[in-house]
Amino acid sequence: MLIAVCAKAQPATNPVIFADVPDLSMIRVGKVYYMSSTTMHMNPGVPIMKSTDLVNWKIVNYAYDTLGNADELTLSNGKWDYGRGSWASSLRFHNGMYYVSTFSGTTGKTYIYSTKDIEKGPWKAVSFRPSLHDHSLFFDDDGKAYMVCGAGKITLVELNSDLSGIKPGSKPVNIIENASLPAGTGPGLPAEGSQLFKIKGKYYLFNITWPRNGMRTVVVHRSDKLTGPYEGQVALKDNGVAQGGLISTPEGKWFSYLFRDFGAVGRIPYLVPVSWQDGWPVLGINGKVPQTLELPASKGLIPGLVASDEFDRKKGSLPLPLVWQWNHNPDHAHWSVAERKGFLRITTSRLDTNILLARNTLTQRTIGPKSTAITSIDVSNMKSGDQAGLMLLQRQFGWIGVKHSGAKKTVVMVSAQKGTVTGDDVPSGQHTIYLKASCDFEHRTDKGYFFYSFDGKTWKPIGEPLQMAYTLPHFMGYRFALFNYATENTGGYVDFDYFRIEAK
Repeated sequence: MLIAVCAKAQPATNPVIFADVPDLSMIRVGKVYYMSSTTMHMNPGVPIMKSTDLVNWKIVNYAYDTLGNADELTLSNGKWDYGRGSWASSLRFHNGMYYVSTFSGTTGKTYIYSTKDIEKGPWKAVSFRPSLHDHSLFFDDDGKAYMVCGAGKITLVELNSDLSGIKPGSKPVNIIENASLPAGTGPGLPAEGSQLFKIKGKYYLFNITWPRNGMRTVVVHRSDKLTGPYEGQVALKDNGVAQGGLISTPEGKWFSYLFRDFGAVGRIPYLVPVSWQDGWPVLGINGKVPQTLELPASKGLIPGLVASDEFDRKKGSLPLPLVWQWNHNPDHAHWSVAERKGFLRITTSRLDTNILLARNTLTQRTIGPKSTAITSIDVSNMKSGDQAGLMLLQRQFGWIGVKHSGAKKTVVMVSAQKGTVTGDDVPSGQHTIYLKASCDFEHRTDKGYFFYSFDGKTWKPIGEPLQMAYTLPHFMGYRFALFNYATENTGGYVDFDYFRIEAK
């Protein structure tokens, strides 16, 4: 007699995404969820992710290719845009149209992108001044459009019917004078990150605040009217998991999507179950963020949010899959996946003094708890002064690669902290170099390790482990990055054969 034993399905666990996906904004349309996030100085910008279970996500689009062409955005004349670009977006669905709004301290503008097809576009773009900080786009039942924005003092502005700007003649209304008050009055991070929802006739405003000597805290205000008065209370204070909003499942379950600062890997998303009591959302289990969730288990972040790439393009496919983003605006004339079939070619077009100024640096997220990237590079067409390789990109960067000086090429490991460590010279006639970078984010160890090989089999470590650090000037988790830049002569190029990523 055979007895069938059914294994219980594994639950999802927090964090639901162990990678830098901050400032989440989320909607559900039917049975499908969409999420936008912040990627600042990376382009294309404002990634759109899709899921059918709130746990397993895939990048399906971006709201824009570039914000503009200022020197800061193109890494020109010694200027850069690290830590700025576009910040916290707001994602909405209204009358059959999808809307993504964001704002930029670089340009001083607020941007609204709209489309009927969020996965394929095209997007219509409008922008206006001023830059409305951490705003929430909101369509009320009367058909009017608003934005709620600010830090500490929360302000409501009405928009034109075509969303092209603040409605002339309308006056901003301060709907909450001190949104931090429920968490305490001490100085710290004023309540910001507004996300506004209307549920069963009541308005709910989510904010994050961070009292001094305290932790990142979720504060929720509610009102019967859009303009107030609002009453507020602390909704969650646990392990710094905060900033986000509300989402419901087709079955009627509620969750709050939030994120947590987690060292060098960045700001990582959590889901918290929500119950309702006396008209208030109650976040967590007994005020705590649970480790497990009554949702399907994660299948991993590969290939939905990061992915290996052999650079072998089939006819009609995208030149670069959506998992890739350029560091700042790319120079499209000087990179290609077509000039040599099966390779990514990056050609130098100018001289740079700093790797953080190098254009056409191509990136993907690092992921936790541990991840490793490997690449193979043909370095035979480098020119003297060229430097190319694989980087862990943040302000405290580290990279492994090849430096061409005079008549020889040398393997080097370079870190922002300790400078250059020299490895072996590339043997005469050797064209291909294999490079590896590994990250350990477990328990916030935040260590980076670098290796190289001349045959792709025997790996040699180089340099001390990189002590990775999340810095506010870059305001982003570490990225794997492929690069090539010139310091003496232009026109040299390298061919990357593949980029392969693994996670543990």
